[in-house]
Amino acid sequence: MIHYKTKAEIELMRESSLLVSKALAEVAKIIKPGISTFELDQFAEKFILANNATPSFKGYQDFPFACCISVNDAVVHGFPTKDGLKDGDIVSVDVGVYKNGFHGDSAYTFAVGTISDEVKQLLRVTKESLYKGIEKAIHGNRVGDIAYAVQQHTEKEHGYGVVRELVGHGLGRKLHEDPQVPNYGKRGTGAKLKEGMVIAIEPMINLGTKNVFHDKDGWTIRTEDGKPAAHYEHNICIQRGKADILSSFAEIEAAEKANPNLCSDY
Repeated sequence: MIHYKTKAEIELMRESSLLVSKALAEVAKIIKPGISTFELDQFAEKFILANNATPSFKGYQDFPFACCISVNDAVVHGFPTKDGLKDGDIVSVDVGVYKNGFHGDSAYTFAVGTISDEVKQLLRVTKESLYKGIEKAIHGNRVGDIAYAVQQHTEKEHGYGVVRELVGHGLGRKLHEDPQVPNYGKRGTGAKLKEGMVIAIEPMINLGTKNVFHDKDGWTIRTEDGKPAAHYEHNICIQRGKADILSSFAEIEAAEKANPNLCSDY
């Protein structure tokens, strides 16, 4: 069942979504070689709690952390660890918050230090594909129009692997609601997009094969060929003419550029 939101509920969701964006921006300020993803997770959780919200992920289906932090060949759902990050790592940080009865859920992939041109292009194209999907997230279109736009840009034009097993989703009082929003598909298919729907669009794109597997921790999903993956996510309210992006990358990108330990020229 798809839950449509009132204008008042959408504004509450905007608050939750923007708090996730701020949490990601705070994380971006402290990422550096040597810091552990466990430290990043603890830092984000403290920030969320200090802003009168709770982490959506912690305890969700027994997930024990506030953030999913996925390094290099980890696509999503990565377990924070006490291993230090290294120069050349790429790090996807996926965060959810629950505030005022609604969830926000966003993700961003950071590059630590110096990365190859090949990986820079993966990050750039994955982020571009998110916005190409958002362009199609308007009243009267269908979920397949979003999916096709993402797949066309990443798989057809650049030869990347689009993960099939993991999808975007509806968002609201529950962290995962209908409809599912895949990153591959046919135009004109799937659920019809209508005003008041709120969805999370999140391309999960692999440099190599689309195939993935579960790590032994039961959560972390990795690329089958060991090549890196990128992940970006926005919360979108469906409207007529143009989507309303409830989350924001502006503060995150500013923090990314200001941190000398992060690569932002991709």
